Amino acid sequence: MPTYEYACSKCGHHFEQFQSMRDLSLTKCPKCKKPALKRLIGGGAGLIFKGSGFYITDYKNKGMAKAAAAESKGPEAPKAKAAEAAPKAAPAPASTPKK
Repeated sequence: MPTYEYACSKCGHHFEQFQSMRDLSLTKCPKCKKPALKRLIGGGAGLIFKGSGFYITDYKNKGMAKAAAAESKGPEAPKAKAAEAAPKAAPAPASTPKK
């Protein structure tokens, strides 16, 4: 359930109310008791991660961890293969003496 911000246009009272998305907006100010409340547009809450599953040590099995490690090392492997696949320079031919 979200937290909504309200402001009274008569007395200037600001407050937050924890209520369901299905609930109607509040209209009566709890401080001055006048029907002058307006719901404000809030920035929202930050994303909160709770529990396990967000770290590399939290994989279900070792196979998934190995796959993730191999995937993260993917760009380095082609560089090494390119160096191995480069043709080796042939030795310069020995000069033969002219007769």
